[in-house]
Amino acid sequence: METARMPRLGGAITALVTPFRRDGLDRPALWALAEWQILSGVDGLTVCSTTGEGPTLSPQERGEVIDLVIRSAAGRVPVIAATGTNSTESTIVLTREAKALGAAAALVTVPYYSKPGQKGIIHHFEQLAAASQLPIIVDHAPAQTASDLSTETLGRLAAIPGIFGVRDATGDIARFAGLSPFLRQRFRFFSGHDPSALAFTIAGGDGVISPGANVLPKLFTSMLQAARAGNLSAARSLQDRLLPLISALGPEGDAARIKHALRLMRSLESELRLPLVAAEPEMRFAIGKALAPFLDESCAGMALSL
Repeated sequence: METARMPRLGGAITALVTPFRRDGLDRPALWALAEWQILSGVDGLTVCSTTGEGPTLSPQERGEVIDLVIRSAAGRVPVIAATGTNSTESTIVLTREAKALGAAAALVTVPYYSKPGQKGIIHHFEQLAAASQLPIIVDHAPAQTASDLSTETLGRLAAIPGIFGVRDATGDIARFAGLSPFLRQRFRFFSGHDPSALAFTIAGGDGVISPGANVLPKLFTSMLQAARAGNLSAARSLQDRLLPLISALGPEGDAARIKHALRLMRSLESELRLPLVAAEPEMRFAIGKALAPFLDESCAGMALSL
């Protein structure tokens, strides 16, 4: 079997939301959103994740989203497709489809709800890697899956050639920093927790797959670039500007809050699919307050261009 070619992913990767209109895909808005992200300097795009309301997409819609964003990116940045489910068989099917559409990698969650245990997690990823040539990023988000990925299990996954990365959404920097040199060299590590993304990068992380980057992609990108260049003063200054928004969006970057923020920043429709509903008024107020300085900057820039 052909061995998966491992991409060199890193930096600020946006976990892209999926725009809807009248309960269907808003294709022009998705294309424009991907284009804006790329022009803002992001290093990659992830589609069909929980931030992108992937579980609510039909199989046809998933294919359309992956294909459209890949065509919009036009080779300028890699596109990662979230393909994980709590069924090994359906995860294999979705990962093969993402490969056929041209995705650079698959973001695959530790199986949720069924709590397979560490042995089940290992067999799940073994079967997936054996059945697909698409490079795999393991998505470790125990707050959402109710399944932890132990350090011992991570060591077992290191023996699977098709797995090249780990997205860690725990926010536990000490746990990441305490990994063995072998594991830190074996995998590329991405933060999935915006509040600790800078600390994760300073501790040796390779990048972030960020929900919050949907809203202020240029700032997220600049913060990561400054940190990776060793300019920690600039990185922390940028983080200070981002923290009010990160706090308002929540640690996991709730899609409802992100879409409200994008409505303010980009006039994007904030339509959601159940079980998600619109952000509560106090959340919308907090987001508006956090974005006020950036909205003022945007208005000032428009005035200068007239």
